[in-house]
Amino acid sequence: MRSSGGAAIDRLALLPTAVAAKHLTGSVRAGQEQLPEVAIFRASTPIEDHSVRWDAIPVREILDEAIRRFGESRTGADAWLAPRLHATLRMTRGEAARPEIWNFLALAIAPDYVLWRHLSTAEGTDGAPKKVNTARFSGPHYSQAFARLWWAAEMFRDGTDYRAAEIACGNQDMLNTALRLDAIDHRPTAVAMVRVLQELTESGASRLGDRVNALCTAVNVAGSTILYDVIAPDDLPGRDALHQWIDEAETAPAVPWDRLPDGPDDGTARRSSVERLTRMFREFSEQAPLRDRRRGVLDQIDA
Repeated sequence: MRSSGGAAIDRLALLPTAVAAKHLTGSVRAGQEQLPEVAIFRASTPIEDHSVRWDAIPVREILDEAIRRFGESRTGADAWLAPRLHATLRMTRGEAARPEIWNFLALAIAPDYVLWRHLSTAEGTDGAPKKVNTARFSGPHYSQAFARLWWAAEMFRDGTDYRAAEIACGNQDMLNTALRLDAIDHRPTAVAMVRVLQELTESGASRLGDRVNALCTAVNVAGSTILYDVIAPDDLPGRDALHQWIDEAETAPAVPWDRLPDGPDDGTARRSSVERLTRMFREFSEQAPLRDRRRGVLDQIDA
């Protein structure tokens, strides 16, 4: 395959954050200047594992499909792309925690996607060109354009089932806020939060974004005094099943575009724990103060 700038590239690699930062000029982030592909490739380290899971072509194909499908509805691409990116880039959490992978994906494989998805189309008042935030190219896992989607799919999936991840990524407030919470690492917590989000959405709740932020804040605050894994215990994910799913990348077909793929069969969250936390978080949502983002004041949610 060829990257967005035309250079031949078939494999993912590791690009140091310091190198990425050096090349992310204002002109690059405004889409006015191309990245120096040769310099980026030379500064990158090949991944020693020769598995097909590090092939760049399948990743590039789903990114191109996301652009084709969602056109001007760019935020809608997140819910579609997250589970398919996760099921294409089959990794352990340790591997996914390496920012060098995401740096290379954003700067070498698909800088055009980062610009398409995150460059604001709003008219500025000062005449200065709009720029993508540096963190969308190279930043923490909850901000980087591709890492945030992979991690959202990982944290919100329920075993093989990506439906909760799809719902979570369909709400920008949930996607942008929940990944910052330590509590989201607890599977019943993640699934229960999505259940409450779905209930709010289906009920036609007003100011949904404010309510989701209020829920995330309440879950986070309560988590400082309540041990969710004590009141809602869960089983550890099956590591053997995860590694089997990763190994199956060698023979797995490309991810489907019109139905959700299957994640690793490493266990689901305990139903009793999910039910208990759903009831608790539903109360949080009903009682939490709702921030008026326009005026910066707190209003009490109507029950």
